[in-house]
Amino acid sequence: MNFTLIGRSGCGKGTQAKLLMKHFGNLFYISTGDLFRDLAKADTDTSIRIKKIIKEGGLPFDDMATTLWMHKLAYNLKERQGFILDGAPRRVNEAKSLDKFLDFLDRKDRTFNLLIDISREEAFGRLSKRRICKKCGRLIPWVGEFKKIKVCDKCGGELVTRPDDSPEAIKSRLDYYDERVTKVVKYYEDQNRLIRINGEQPIEDVFKEILIKLK
Repeated sequence: MNFTLIGRSGCGKGTQAKLLMKHFGNLFYISTGDLFRDLAKADTDTSIRIKKIIKEGGLPFDDMATTLWMHKLAYNLKERQGFILDGAPRRVNEAKSLDKFLDFLDRKDRTFNLLIDISREEAFGRLSKRRICKKCGRLIPWVGEFKKIKVCDKCGGELVTRPDDSPEAIKSRLDYYDERVTKVVKYYEDQNRLIRINGEQPIEDVFKEILIKLK
């Protein structure tokens, strides 16, 4: 089984990805956001430009994203292993490129496109309040019991606001979703290949709904 997870920033894609990996096992995980953040740490001309785009809450051109995750899959995904693509595709061209790659791998019929659906208002509230551990990098969402955490529950590190979670950057990401990612949602809906999940429930209930709809 293979999964794509799409939805507004802050909807809990990463959290649900971890639950899917624990439940199904043997899934290779890719986060487009993580790939861009890792690239931004490099000392290259590209990384400097990527860093500026991330700070402003934007996205690089289509082929940059598809190149990164396609390279990652091509060099790591085993024959009898599934994958989770967290935060992609975000543009229709990306979705079409992914479909071509899935056809090449004979995986299209076994790939489930999950939309973790939350409102723009809910997304802004979560993003403006979520925190990240300064020491180990663990992301602490602003939802459920996580709201009570004062220090990192893994290493005890200090919790701070993520650099790309400024109000301006959040607004830019949410605007981008409304302008572009909604077209990806329609692309999958028109083909009856979208599973819509209510992301405004407690984390455990979101996951239960995913399992029910997968069955």
